Amino acid sequence: MALPEDDLSASQALVIDSNPTSRSILVSQLRDFGMGSVVQCARLADARRQLEYRSFDVVLCEHHFANEASSGQDLLDDLRRNQLLPFSTVFIMVTGEATYAKVAEAAESALDGYLLKPHKATQLGDRLRQARIRKISLQDIFAAIESDEFERAALLCQRRFESKGLFWLYAARVGAELLLRTGKHAQAQTMYEAVVQAKTLPWAKLGVARSLLDSGQTARAASTLENLISEDPSYSDAYDVMGRAQFELGKFDQALATYKMAAELTPASISRLQNLGMMSYYAGDRQEAEKILDRTTRLGLDSKMFDCQTLVLLAFTRLESGDRKGLQRCRDDFARLIEKSPKNERMQRLSGIVEVLSSIQQSQFAQAVDAIRSMARTVKSPGFDFESASNQLALMAQLANKAIQLDEVQNFVDALALRFCTNIALSELLAGAAAIHPVYAERVRAAHNQILKITEYAVSLSMGGDPQASVKHLLFHGNATLNAKLIETAYLVLHRYTEKIADAHSLGEAVHELRTRFGTSSNRTAMGEQKRQAGGLTLRSGATPAKATATATPG
Repeated sequence: MALPEDDLSASQALVIDSNPTSRSILVSQLRDFGMGSVVQCARLADARRQLEYRSFDVVLCEHHFANEASSGQDLLDDLRRNQLLPFSTVFIMVTGEATYAKVAEAAESALDGYLLKPHKATQLGDRLRQARIRKISLQDIFAAIESDEFERAALLCQRRFESKGLFWLYAARVGAELLLRTGKHAQAQTMYEAVVQAKTLPWAKLGVARSLLDSGQTARAASTLENLISEDPSYSDAYDVMGRAQFELGKFDQALATYKMAAELTPASISRLQNLGMMSYYAGDRQEAEKILDRTTRLGLDSKMFDCQTLVLLAFTRLESGDRKGLQRCRDDFARLIEKSPKNERMQRLSGIVEVLSSIQQSQFAQAVDAIRSMARTVKSPGFDFESASNQLALMAQLANKAIQLDEVQNFVDALALRFCTNIALSELLAGAAAIHPVYAERVRAAHNQILKITEYAVSLSMGGDPQASVKHLLFHGNATLNAKLIETAYLVLHRYTEKIADAHSLGEAVHELRTRFGTSSNRTAMGEQKRQAGGLTLRSGATPAKATATATPG
């Protein structure tokens, strides 16, 4: 009688190999093992489409593709970065002798196995069986994740890790990822550090850095990443996280260079190209940004990895360069995307930005002004996020560059800036969005300084023995500006000095209401709408990918 791990009759497999002979051998062997159905692809682009829209139980993928810039490993990384490969899928890399070392190293980055060519059917069978045994052994953990019971799944992983049970190392990685997902950064850091002590692995060291970064210890995270990259310069995920750390430290030139390195290591990665193009745009290199954003669009428009903010920034660059046909292509591309996802509100909103840019290009300024006024009315709403702020500010700068100004425009610019200037990194992103009209960029920086002064004065009040006045000061300005930094600082002061504040309860209710509506989540941005933190495992749950916490930077 067949064991559960041997019964493949209800399973589906995908074979990816450009060589027709080796592809047919793999297909035949899988069918001989009793695989229910087998799909085959000769190109990575075709395989990506299959994996984006279908679920497979087994994937066999060749590492090397002679006529393509990317490899099977690049495909795997991109799928996992964008939560398009569930835990339940067994992914086995097929490789020749020349690339064996590379693939063997990749096995520790959650690859289920590798197969060295030429191989025998029994060797493939062994790899499949071992991978399926691991999946079955950790089935309770995967079931909890599929049900979105992340805390229970994390607890199961911790128990497996502490008991050094079967597949404890893999369970540790999943558990640490779940702890990060649920905001338990210190516990995740402890687990990653324990793995480093037990068996030094790059992904565990990267996990330590991610935990430090998520808990606000940015300088320590950067130091950890520098050591990791010096030990393994080809570890592309480390560059993603390093770029994020450098960005949050305000080192934008270094961040841009780091993202460029990550993109060079994986030239076919849609996510990394998006991040590089967006960062180039906000850094002010619009010509380079246009090239990268255009390449990203041509490579990834039909992919689930593509983020439509890429098209918005590409449209801005084409307006600035006077490329009428290029801007029209952006409109046409948006029409295609909306046709496929007509109920996507974000896509509709971003398409509206491109329509306004088209109006500006066609000198239909009255129409553009009306549209921008309509958008500006939502600036105080809880759902108005950083992406909306940067796009709207960029639109107003484009109008000003054409010598068309709204009477109330400076009030709009100040309202946007005072709400979203929560740290130097985001303030400079906003200033970068308005760079074509330097007056607005300077108003953004002035707003950043104003928020800084309000915060510093509040901190001096609490340090001087009057925390109640500090909280009231922050609440007053928090209500006026909706700035998350002021709101969060009010919460921290109140939490620390509760016993010394007479009306702590009523103040606490006011702070809670503001935090709920205008907390840090709306004041953070993800370039390329990152689905997974670099270096982490996919936490795909249920029928759709579970969203990772948004980050303040690409990576």
